[in-house]
Amino acid sequence: MIGNLEHATLQQLWWLLCSVVGAIFLFLNFVQGGQSQLWQVAKTEAEKKLVINSLGLKWELTFTTLVMFGGALFAAFPKFYASSFGGAYWVWILILFTFIVQAVSYEFRSKAGNLLGSIGYEFFLFLNGTVGVLLIGAAVGTFYTGSNFELSSYNFVTWTHPLRGLEAAFHPFNLCLGVFLVFNARVLGAMYLVNNIEFGSYTAMEIRLRKGSLTSFLIGLPFLIFVLVSLLVMDGFGVDDGGLVSVVPRKYLGNLLANPLLLVMLLVGLLLVLRAVWVTARTPKTRGIWCGGLGTFLVALVVLLLPAYNHTAFYPSKSDLQSSLTIYNASSSHLTLTTMTYVALVIPIVLAYVFFVWRAMNRKKLGTSDLDDKAAY
Repeated sequence: MIGNLEHATLQQLWWLLCSVVGAIFLFLNFVQGGQSQLWQVAKTEAEKKLVINSLGLKWELTFTTLVMFGGALFAAFPKFYASSFGGAYWVWILILFTFIVQAVSYEFRSKAGNLLGSIGYEFFLFLNGTVGVLLIGAAVGTFYTGSNFELSSYNFVTWTHPLRGLEAAFHPFNLCLGVFLVFNARVLGAMYLVNNIEFGSYTAMEIRLRKGSLTSFLIGLPFLIFVLVSLLVMDGFGVDDGGLVSVVPRKYLGNLLANPLLLVMLLVGLLLVLRAVWVTARTPKTRGIWCGGLGTFLVALVVLLLPAYNHTAFYPSKSDLQSSLTIYNASSSHLTLTTMTYVALVIPIVLAYVFFVWRAMNRKKLGTSDLDDKAAY
């Protein structure tokens, strides 16, 4: 049955699958959000250990999901992978650097005689939670604002800006999207820590986390409003049946109206995040992370789907409009996508395993009694 699917159907399916993985990754950024608040909410060494060890249970899931996202894009849409990762390499190198130092920090922060001391590795965690997430947001923003590349007839990539991708962070839309993701990650990080830690005598830290979730949401709200308003009024990049790319006024608003399901998902996601913030900041409940996580997933999924469907170029070129990439001209062959789809049938098994492991790790809240010298990060 899968082998009988048309090439265009497989292309749309794989953009959906890649977008789902990307949306899960943005939800898992609660780890980065928690890291960015370490010095703000943890005032003693014991409180730092609670925060770092709570996040340390999940940081590998974030890193693995990022690798999975990149791998899926490489296999399903190799021309995009070659254009973006091969041309805008400085932005991707910096993103990967922040995730590498994150891994190093969890490994060596508490080791006796480490080179940088605990403060140095805590700074790396902060760097990953702020700069890393901001640059990811800027990279995602280029799906809407475009990038500075040209493709030759042999698909050779020429990047026309000397900053090699870093210029995306200076575009107002991309920057606002990145800043919003940073503060949304902080909101989710506070919610996760409230849910995962047995505070006991550390009630002051719990109060700081609950207050921090509301504060981060309010700081990020103007950036979110700017992004949403921009999506409704900005020009987009449409593709006709012959593959000709042209600028279309209010293209993304048109995409939303053409697919009401995306509009519903966006509104429901925003309402879920709003409810999660209220529950965490104004009630003693601890399960706001699930409501906020689902809301973040839905909003992120819409952001990733919106620039690709309805005859839209998802990676527009500002240097040569006809070099812009769509899910149709950037994808792998029918055979490759068919084979990948058969392999993707194991995804539910992987998700079930992740759920099982997550539940096992979270069956008991983390307390100071769990932080013996051998187990603590």
